[in-house]
Amino acid sequence: MNFTRWSARLPGTQRRAAAQTDTTVDPDRRGDGSVPAARAEQLTDEVPSVPAVPAIDGLPVRDVLDRVPALVALVHGPDHRLAYVNDAYVAAFGARDLGARAREALPELDEPGLFPLLDQVQRSGRPRTLKSRKAPDGRSYTFTCTPVTESHNGDGRGVLVFATDVTDHAEAATRLRASERRQRETAVTLQRSLLPQELEEPDDLRVAATYHPGGTEAAVGGDWYDVITLGGGRTALVIGDVMGRGVRAAAVMGQLRTAVRAYARLDLPPHEVLQLLDGLATEIDANQIATCVYAIHDPNEGRLVYASAGHLPILVRDEQGAVQRADEPTGPPLGTGGWIHASGSIPLAPGSTAVLYTDGLVERRNEDLDEGIAALERALSGATGSPQVICDRLVRSAGVTPDHDDDVAVLVLQHPARKGAEAELFRNAALDLLGGVEAAPRARAFASGVLTSWRFPADLHDLGVLATSELVANSLQHGTPPMRLRLRRTDRRLTIEVTDGDDHLPRRRRAEPGDESGRGIAIVATIASNWGSRRTPGGGKAVWCDFVLPKP
Repeated sequence: MNFTRWSARLPGTQRRAAAQTDTTVDPDRRGDGSVPAARAEQLTDEVPSVPAVPAIDGLPVRDVLDRVPALVALVHGPDHRLAYVNDAYVAAFGARDLGARAREALPELDEPGLFPLLDQVQRSGRPRTLKSRKAPDGRSYTFTCTPVTESHNGDGRGVLVFATDVTDHAEAATRLRASERRQRETAVTLQRSLLPQELEEPDDLRVAATYHPGGTEAAVGGDWYDVITLGGGRTALVIGDVMGRGVRAAAVMGQLRTAVRAYARLDLPPHEVLQLLDGLATEIDANQIATCVYAIHDPNEGRLVYASAGHLPILVRDEQGAVQRADEPTGPPLGTGGWIHASGSIPLAPGSTAVLYTDGLVERRNEDLDEGIAALERALSGATGSPQVICDRLVRSAGVTPDHDDDVAVLVLQHPARKGAEAELFRNAALDLLGGVEAAPRARAFASGVLTSWRFPADLHDLGVLATSELVANSLQHGTPPMRLRLRRTDRRLTIEVTDGDDHLPRRRRAEPGDESGRGIAIVATIASNWGSRRTPGGGKAVWCDFVLPKP
């Protein structure tokens, strides 16, 4: 093949040719910056002569291509007849028969998918590149196909195939992807292990949750949720999102979730729990912030009391399908410091469903955040069934797929409307404790009558009356009016609670033989399955105890 008859449109050829043309300058020309003749003669005398560099057009093309380490092949004509292969190509794949069709002469180009590219280059007259394709020899190449034409008439068309060995780069990229995949798997494993493996089951609520990590191209984030039974029929629910991704975000999430469970045992109002978390988040990492919603459900109030630290609003759907958004109050994210959080409330009547979620469910790059929340409201308004069914429907309606670019956590809770025989298992009774010491016998008589009407066995009846007597006596002695006794039963436990106006919380202590007081709480703690106390929002305190009912 005579290479002098062919020209390839390689990048930079035109610029070099133009530079060679510009080297001939008119000696009479005197432009700005030109060197005077006298000065030029002086330079000629001082600098030894340098051999002239041959122009690129004067170099033997075949000798150049035979010496480059890249693989080079030239095909011509509509059926891509092989015209030339260089020494590097022969060393890699062996000798080839010139004049044969490329499909027969160069079968190794079939696996990387180069033959359709030859047709495209010849038709369009534009170069094309395939990056990092593996050839049959096991090495990876980047193939560049450049159109060439015969120089004397331009009628002949061919394609110059230039293959650069990028095996080292491809293997390094593969190792990097494998390392990133292992790191992501580690973070996902850590994230899932820190989330609750099994949700606690409150007596009065039905709950379900789901977590979907981001797709394989996104590092795992710090989304978390939890359900915590507080005793006395109350339940704490929490969902949060640590900003950032990877193992660090998952580790911070684990610390915050553990702290939430510890603070929840103090039975503090939601805003006080967030206040404590805010300080802890600053201590963990001053550069790491997190959003969080902490809510408490009390079946006696029919409301969800909550506090939010920069998190998305809770959505509540009533029995008729109307959705309400809990927008206020909302403080800044955890870890910012210097903010006094406040608690708000939203109705959660029997038959209602509440949804707590992270931003991965509603945030999209091409949409406003409010549009995503509005779409979630519409999906929730038509969602019925169990909490798990609603979880799945909301995730599907939001278009969450395995390739989703952000983590998604959803927590759904229902306050079921019980009727018929089921309603008989959920009963309430209350008595205002008026007067002085005579309130104690009235409370015992009231408790005895209620427990008898609820058909409790004799031993549980007697324990309930004894616990009522001790709690009421403790309140009459150490508390202040108003005082109230409340008895509540579910399908699993009996709860006895006494409230009064004094905010001093009782504690269990060891009474000496000569002490006249200090035994009431000890007796309650001994006979009951669980007991506790908390301060009430309007001032004062509540002291309660639980008895687990025998399974039928």
